Amino acid sequence: MRSLPSILHLDMDAFFAAVEQAAKPSLRGKPVIVGGLGGRGVVSTASYEARRFGVHSAMPMAQARRLCPNAAFLAGRFEAYRRASGLVMGLLRELSPLVQPLSLDEAFVDLEAGPYGPVLAEAEHGTGERLLLALAEDLRADIVERTGLTASVGVAGSKLMAKIASEQAKPDGLVLIEPGQERAVLGPMPVRALPGIGPATEQVLRRAGLNTVAELAEAGEAELVQLLGKAHGVGVHAMSTGLDDRPVVADQDAKSVSVEDTFEVDLADRDRVLREVEALALRCVRRLRGAGRSGRTVVLKVRRFDFSTLTRSETLRGPTDDEAVVVETARRLASQVDITGGVRLLGVGVAQLADYTQEDLFAQAVREEAAEAAAEAEAEAGAGAEEEPEPVEEQAVPVRRWLPGQDVRHAEHGPGWVQGSGVGRVTVRFETPWSGPGRVRTFRVDDPALEPARPLPLRPGWPGGEEGDGAEGVGEGPGEG
Repeated sequence: MRSLPSILHLDMDAFFAAVEQAAKPSLRGKPVIVGGLGGRGVVSTASYEARRFGVHSAMPMAQARRLCPNAAFLAGRFEAYRRASGLVMGLLRELSPLVQPLSLDEAFVDLEAGPYGPVLAEAEHGTGERLLLALAEDLRADIVERTGLTASVGVAGSKLMAKIASEQAKPDGLVLIEPGQERAVLGPMPVRALPGIGPATEQVLRRAGLNTVAELAEAGEAELVQLLGKAHGVGVHAMSTGLDDRPVVADQDAKSVSVEDTFEVDLADRDRVLREVEALALRCVRRLRGAGRSGRTVVLKVRRFDFSTLTRSETLRGPTDDEAVVVETARRLASQVDITGGVRLLGVGVAQLADYTQEDLFAQAVREEAAEAAAEAEAEAGAGAEEEPEPVEEQAVPVRRWLPGQDVRHAEHGPGWVQGSGVGRVTVRFETPWSGPGRVRTFRVDDPALEPARPLPLRPGWPGGEEGDGAEGVGEGPGEG
């Protein structure tokens, strides 16, 4: 354990929604909800204005619409989020080479390993703490200047306590926990505050009468080992006393992203198993997107009633972060598994990770194949009927799909974003991150003057281009960052 609080944890505030508000002046100060907009979509991120209505991450989008009907509901723009994340991570690497990103909007930093390390090593305790606070405040100010976004920062003597501190700092704050204060801070917290304690472990601890972190520490290592098993019990007890010597590991490259749930009662109903698999697949995709990744292999894990574990996998033709593709593949794998006797654990993962989240070519191919199949079926159904030549102007033209929040550019009106579309029309608000709220205009969905565009930088002159740069058609490459 360190004598100085030199480990920093940064967590961007409502990151996806905050990027949308920074990019769209008309949405600043208003509720914004980002996520899947389909019938089974879930909330990825809600702005703090939307959270006041009870909206939160992982909530079904239909419920979010009931709670906050006047919010702006937007599809994700992961290229914009990756660009903003790149700027923030670049600022962290100026402080230290030891930066451990956990997702696009969250990271640990070892400040002792950076350029201020020698000064911290020689400084008196009070001087060292004041320097660390100054570094953290400067970082938060630089993030605002560079991106217009806010971050919550915690500094402490361990990764565990730095994470706890950043949670206490939310939103847009800074909290320092002095080494030696770990047990006083952790004691009153619920057991779920500790990493690694999920719903199933919480239930086991509750049945044993252990509800707070202080009660875990008082129970002792032996009792926790008996309840949770050796490895998990030892780790939980150490954390409950504030002990955490995990190092900050730079740029961990995950091989896969996965989620799993253990059930209190074994599942024996096929429909229930498929529903749980679908929910896990959606959670997995959210985690995948949060890390700015996509993957090629979908993996299903099944632990049966007798503790035997089966894994099934399917490798796709290309990397994907498309919810529909992962859900469909996971359900197909689950339908092939024998669940006789019951299932006690299910897991869904995505492996063979790739480093892009631009348009999903595989999902696009799936949709195109479905459209072609439908066209062929229609053609066969009409075979034998008297054919009449179709006027050229009435021939079917593929209709472009415009998603709420999508970046566009109009030949006459310039850059803007899609507010909504339907009944053959698309509504666009023309504004940029550095303009005031812009005007709204409506066009035909097939208007040749309206084209998809790349995200604009959140600040003119910063990486990503000057005003107007990065807003050309999809084939044009954006600036770095």
